[in-house]
Amino acid sequence: MAVTLIDGKAVANKIKVELHDRITLLKQRGIVPGLAVILVGEDPASQVYVNMKQKTCDELGIHSETTRLPADISQAELLRQIDRFNSAKDIHGILVQLPLPKHIDTETVIARISVDKDVDGFNPYNVGKLMVGKPRYVPCTPAGILELLHHYGFYPDGKHVVIVGRSNIVGKPLANLLLQKTKGCNATVTICHTGTTDLGYFTSQAEILVVAAGRPGAVTAEMVKEGVVVIDVGVNRVADSSTTKGYRLVGDVDFNSVSQKAKAITPVPGGVGPMPIVMLMKNTVIAAETLN
Repeated sequence: MAVTLIDGKAVANKIKVELHDRITLLKQRGIVPGLAVILVGEDPASQVYVNMKQKTCDELGIHSETTRLPADISQAELLRQIDRFNSAKDIHGILVQLPLPKHIDTETVIARISVDKDVDGFNPYNVGKLMVGKPRYVPCTPAGILELLHHYGFYPDGKHVVIVGRSNIVGKPLANLLLQKTKGCNATVTICHTGTTDLGYFTSQAEILVVAAGRPGAVTAEMVKEGVVVIDVGVNRVADSSTTKGYRLVGDVDFNSVSQKAKAITPVPGGVGPMPIVMLMKNTVIAAETLN
Protein backbone atom coordinates (compact mmCIF):
# COMPACT_ATOMS: atom_id res chain seq x y z
CA MET A 1 0.00 0.00 0.00
CA ALA A 2 1.51 3.31 -1.12
CA VAL A 3 1.38 5.90 1.64
CA THR A 4 -0.01 9.38 0.93
CA LEU A 5 2.22 12.19 2.17
CA ILE A 6 0.02 14.99 3.44
CA ASP A 7 1.53 18.20 2.04
CA GLY A 8 0.84 21.08 4.41
CA LYS A 9 2.58 23.61 2.23
CA ALA A 10 0.29 22.88 -0.73
CA VAL A 11 -2.83 23.12 1.44
CA ALA A 12 -1.60 26.35 3.04
CA ASN A 13 -0.97 27.88 -0.39
CA LYS A 14 -4.51 26.99 -1.47
CA ILE A 15 -5.92 28.73 1.60
CA LYS A 16 -3.74 31.79 0.90
CA VAL A 17 -5.33 32.12 -2.54
CA GLU A 18 -8.80 32.02 -0.98
CA LEU A 19 -7.77 34.58 1.65
CA HIS A 20 -6.33 36.89 -0.99
CA ASP A 21 -9.76 37.09 -2.64
CA ARG A 22 -11.46 37.87 0.70
CA ILE A 23 -8.86 40.50 1.56
CA THR A 24 -9.36 42.12 -1.84
CA LEU A 25 -13.10 42.42 -1.15
CA LEU A 26 -12.39 43.97 2.26
CA LYS A 27 -10.00 46.51 0.74
CA GLN A 28 -12.64 47.47 -1.80
CA ARG A 29 -14.72 48.49 1.23
CA GLY A 30 -11.80 50.47 2.65
CA ILE A 31 -10.91 47.83 5.24
CA VAL A 32 -7.38 46.48 5.64
CA PRO A 33 -7.20 43.49 8.01
CA GLY A 34 -4.81 44.27 10.86
CA LEU A 35 -2.86 41.91 13.11
CA ALA A 36 -0.87 42.96 16.19
CA VAL A 37 1.79 40.59 17.50
CA ILE A 38 3.47 41.09 20.87
CA LEU A 39 6.78 39.36 21.52
CA VAL A 40 8.27 39.44 25.02
CA GLY A 41 11.94 38.54 25.34
CA GLU A 42 14.31 37.04 22.82
CA ASP A 43 13.41 33.37 22.63
CA PRO A 44 14.95 32.23 19.30
CA ALA A 45 12.07 29.97 18.26
CA SER A 46 9.52 32.68 19.06
CA GLN A 47 11.49 35.22 17.04
CA VAL A 48 11.55 32.92 14.02
CA TYR A 49 7.81 32.31 14.31
CA VAL A 50 7.01 36.02 14.65
CA ASN A 51 9.15 36.83 11.60
CA MET A 52 7.28 34.17 9.61
CA LYS A 53 3.97 35.74 10.62
CA GLN A 54 5.19 39.14 9.48
CA LYS A 55 6.30 37.69 6.14
CA THR A 56 2.93 36.01 5.58
CA CYS A 57 1.06 39.21 6.45
CA ASP A 58 3.15 41.10 3.91
CA GLU A 59 2.51 38.42 1.30
CA LEU A 60 -1.27 38.60 1.77
CA GLY A 61 -1.57 42.35 2.22
CA ILE A 62 -2.53 42.21 5.90
CA HIS A 63 -1.46 45.19 8.01
CA SER A 64 0.86 43.91 10.72
CA GLU A 65 2.32 45.56 13.81
CA THR A 66 4.94 43.70 15.82
CA THR A 67 5.77 45.02 19.29
CA ARG A 68 8.99 43.63 20.77
CA LEU A 69 9.27 44.02 24.53
CA PRO A 70 12.15 43.22 26.91
CA ALA A 71 12.02 40.00 28.93
CA ASP A 72 11.97 41.94 32.20
CA ILE A 73 8.90 44.01 31.30
CA SER A 74 6.32 44.17 34.07
CA GLN A 75 3.01 42.37 33.69
CA ALA A 76 1.20 45.68 34.16
CA GLU A 77 3.04 47.24 31.22
CA LEU A 78 2.35 44.21 29.02
CA LEU A 79 -1.35 44.49 29.87
CA ARG A 80 -1.25 48.17 28.91
CA GLN A 81 0.17 47.22 25.52
CA ILE A 82 -2.69 44.76 25.01
CA ASP A 83 -5.24 47.41 26.00
CA ARG A 84 -3.74 49.74 23.40
CA PHE A 85 -4.36 47.20 20.65
CA ASN A 86 -7.78 46.27 22.07
CA SER A 87 -8.92 49.83 21.36
CA ALA A 88 -7.07 50.34 18.06
CA LYS A 89 -9.54 50.64 15.17
CA ASP A 90 -7.03 49.39 12.57
CA ILE A 91 -6.21 46.21 14.50
CA HIS A 92 -8.62 43.28 14.16
CA GLY A 93 -6.51 40.50 15.67
CA ILE A 94 -4.10 40.36 18.61
CA LEU A 95 -1.60 37.63 19.36
CA VAL A 96 0.78 37.45 22.31
CA GLN A 97 3.58 35.06 21.42
CA LEU A 98 4.01 32.25 23.92
CA PRO A 99 5.81 31.23 26.06
CA LEU A 100 6.06 34.28 28.30
CA PRO A 101 8.71 34.92 30.98
CA LYS A 102 8.03 33.15 34.27
CA HIS A 103 7.19 36.33 36.21
CA ILE A 104 4.20 36.98 33.93
CA ASP A 105 0.94 35.07 34.42
CA THR A 106 0.02 33.69 31.01
CA GLU A 107 -3.66 33.16 31.85
CA THR A 108 -4.08 36.78 32.95
CA VAL A 109 -2.47 38.01 29.74
CA ILE A 110 -4.58 35.81 27.46
CA ALA A 111 -7.77 36.81 29.28
CA ARG A 112 -6.92 40.49 28.71
CA ILE A 113 -7.12 40.15 24.93
CA SER A 114 -10.50 41.27 23.60
CA VAL A 115 -12.66 38.26 22.76
CA ASP A 116 -13.40 39.95 19.43
CA LYS A 117 -9.69 40.16 18.58
CA ASP A 118 -8.51 36.88 20.11
CA VAL A 119 -7.46 35.29 16.80
CA ASP A 120 -5.51 32.54 18.60
CA GLY A 121 -8.76 31.41 20.22
CA PHE A 122 -7.18 31.10 23.69
CA ASN A 123 -9.29 33.59 25.67
CA PRO A 124 -11.40 31.55 28.16
CA TYR A 125 -14.59 32.97 26.63
CA ASN A 126 -13.62 31.71 23.18
CA VAL A 127 -12.51 28.37 24.64
CA GLY A 128 -16.01 28.05 26.07
CA LYS A 129 -17.61 29.00 22.74
CA LEU A 130 -15.66 26.21 21.06
CA MET A 131 -16.70 23.71 23.72
CA VAL A 132 -20.41 24.39 23.22
CA GLY A 133 -20.08 24.16 19.45
CA LYS A 134 -20.29 27.86 18.59
CA PRO A 135 -16.65 28.85 18.03
CA ARG A 136 -15.77 32.43 17.18
CA TYR A 137 -12.14 31.61 16.39
CA VAL A 138 -10.81 28.05 16.27
CA PRO A 139 -7.23 27.74 17.63
CA CYS A 140 -4.86 27.69 14.71
CA THR A 141 -3.15 24.30 14.94
CA PRO A 142 -6.38 22.30 15.47
CA ALA A 143 -8.05 24.26 12.66
CA GLY A 144 -5.09 23.51 10.42
CA ILE A 145 -5.21 19.81 11.24
CA LEU A 146 -8.87 19.67 10.28
CA GLU A 147 -8.13 21.49 7.01
CA LEU A 148 -5.47 18.90 6.15
CA LEU A 149 -7.82 16.00 6.85
CA HIS A 150 -10.63 17.51 4.80
CA HIS A 151 -8.39 18.47 1.88
CA TYR A 152 -7.23 14.87 1.50
CA GLY A 153 -10.69 13.39 2.01
CA PHE A 154 -10.01 11.86 5.43
CA TYR A 155 -13.18 13.02 7.13
CA PRO A 156 -13.36 12.31 10.88
CA ASP A 157 -17.13 11.72 10.85
CA GLY A 158 -17.85 8.42 12.61
CA LYS A 159 -14.14 7.61 12.91
CA HIS A 160 -12.16 6.84 16.04
CA VAL A 161 -9.64 9.65 16.46
CA VAL A 162 -6.93 9.19 19.06
CA ILE A 163 -5.05 12.30 20.20
CA VAL A 164 -1.75 11.96 22.03
CA GLY A 165 -1.25 15.12 24.09
CA ARG A 166 -3.63 17.25 26.13
CA SER A 167 -2.21 20.76 25.76
CA ASN A 168 -4.45 23.82 25.66
CA ILE A 169 -2.95 24.65 22.26
CA VAL A 170 -3.52 21.35 20.41
CA GLY A 171 -4.95 18.36 22.26
CA LYS A 172 -7.86 19.83 24.20
CA PRO A 173 -9.19 22.23 21.53
CA LEU A 174 -8.80 19.60 18.80
CA ALA A 175 -10.81 17.12 20.88
CA ASN A 176 -13.56 19.70 21.43
CA LEU A 177 -13.58 20.51 17.72
CA LEU A 178 -13.81 16.88 16.62
CA LEU A 179 -16.62 16.14 19.09
CA GLN A 180 -18.94 18.71 17.52
CA LYS A 181 -22.07 17.28 15.93
CA THR A 182 -21.33 18.90 12.58
CA LYS A 183 -20.30 17.59 9.18
CA GLY A 184 -16.56 17.18 8.96
CA CYS A 185 -16.20 16.52 12.70
CA ASN A 186 -18.53 14.20 14.66
CA ALA A 187 -15.79 11.75 15.65
CA THR A 188 -15.34 9.39 18.58
CA VAL A 189 -12.37 10.88 20.41
CA THR A 190 -9.84 9.40 22.81
CA ILE A 191 -7.19 11.59 24.46
CA CYS A 192 -3.97 10.04 25.73
CA HIS A 193 -1.38 11.82 27.87
CA THR A 194 1.49 11.33 30.30
CA GLY A 195 -0.85 9.55 32.70
CA THR A 196 -1.88 6.94 30.12
CA THR A 197 -0.43 3.61 31.26
CA ASP A 198 -0.52 1.69 27.96
CA LEU A 199 -0.28 4.20 25.12
CA GLY A 200 0.00 1.55 22.41
CA TYR A 201 -3.30 -0.04 23.48
CA PHE A 202 -5.12 3.15 22.50
CA THR A 203 -3.06 4.30 19.51
CA SER A 204 -3.45 0.88 17.88
CA GLN A 205 -7.23 1.44 17.79
CA ALA A 206 -7.02 4.77 15.98
CA GLU A 207 -8.37 5.25 12.49
CA ILE A 208 -6.98 8.79 12.65
CA LEU A 209 -4.04 9.37 14.99
CA VAL A 210 -2.89 12.86 16.02
CA VAL A 211 0.37 12.99 17.94
CA ALA A 212 1.39 16.12 19.85
CA ALA A 213 3.49 14.60 22.61
CA GLY A 214 6.58 16.78 22.34
CA ARG A 215 8.88 13.75 22.27
CA PRO A 216 10.59 12.18 19.24
CA GLY A 217 9.73 8.53 18.65
CA ALA A 218 6.71 8.62 20.97
CA VAL A 219 4.76 6.47 18.50
CA THR A 220 6.32 3.55 16.62
CA ALA A 221 5.06 1.07 14.03
CA GLU A 222 3.95 -1.58 16.55
CA MET A 223 1.67 1.04 18.13
CA VAL A 224 -0.50 1.64 15.02
CA LYS A 225 -2.73 -0.46 12.82
CA GLU A 226 -2.61 -0.86 9.06
CA GLY A 227 -4.32 1.92 7.14
CA VAL A 228 -4.21 4.56 9.86
CA VAL A 229 -4.08 8.26 8.96
CA VAL A 230 -1.33 9.92 11.01
CA ILE A 231 -1.03 13.63 11.81
CA ASP A 232 2.34 14.33 13.44
CA VAL A 233 2.30 17.73 15.17
CA GLY A 234 5.70 17.39 16.83
CA VAL A 235 8.84 19.27 15.82
CA ASN A 236 12.01 18.12 17.56
CA ARG A 237 15.70 18.71 16.95
CA VAL A 238 17.86 15.58 17.08
CA ALA A 239 21.62 15.56 16.70
CA ASP A 240 22.87 14.59 13.23
CA SER A 241 26.54 15.14 12.43
CA SER A 242 25.91 14.42 8.74
CA THR A 243 24.04 17.75 8.33
CA THR A 244 25.61 21.17 8.08
CA LYS A 245 23.59 22.41 11.08
CA GLY A 246 24.48 19.40 13.20
CA TYR A 247 20.86 18.43 13.68
CA ARG A 248 17.71 17.45 11.81
CA LEU A 249 14.03 17.98 12.49
CA VAL A 250 11.82 15.02 13.32
CA GLY A 251 8.29 14.64 14.58
CA ASP A 252 6.85 12.71 17.50
CA VAL A 253 6.19 9.71 15.25
CA ASP A 254 8.86 7.30 13.99
CA PHE A 255 8.22 8.27 10.38
CA ASN A 256 10.24 5.54 8.65
CA SER A 257 8.49 2.65 10.37
CA VAL A 258 4.99 4.09 10.78
CA SER A 259 4.79 5.22 7.14
CA GLN A 260 5.08 1.53 6.15
CA LYS A 261 1.70 0.85 7.76
CA ALA A 262 -0.13 4.17 7.37
CA LYS A 263 -2.58 5.10 4.63
CA ALA A 264 -1.44 8.70 4.96
CA ILE A 265 1.01 10.63 7.14
CA THR A 266 2.30 14.17 7.59
CA PRO A 267 6.06 14.51 7.15
CA VAL A 268 8.18 16.68 9.45
CA PRO A 269 8.94 19.27 8.28
CA GLY A 270 6.32 20.14 5.67
CA GLY A 271 3.21 18.55 7.13
CA VAL A 272 1.38 20.37 9.92
CA GLY A 273 4.07 23.07 10.16
CA PRO A 274 2.80 25.48 7.47
CA MET A 275 -0.78 25.40 8.76
CA PRO A 276 -0.92 27.39 12.04
CA ILE A 277 0.27 30.65 10.48
CA VAL A 278 -2.12 30.49 7.54
CA MET A 279 -4.99 29.68 9.92
CA LEU A 280 -3.97 32.70 12.00
CA MET A 281 -4.27 34.79 8.85
CA LYS A 282 -7.70 33.27 8.20
CA ASN A 283 -8.87 34.13 11.72
CA THR A 284 -7.59 37.70 11.25
CA VAL A 285 -9.59 38.03 8.04
CA ILE A 286 -12.67 36.63 9.80
CA ALA A 287 -12.16 39.22 12.54
CA ALA A 288 -11.91 42.04 10.00
CA GLU A 289 -15.09 40.84 8.29
CA THR A 290 -16.93 40.49 11.59
CA LEU A 291 -15.81 43.73 13.25
CA ASN A 292 -16.76 45.73 10.17
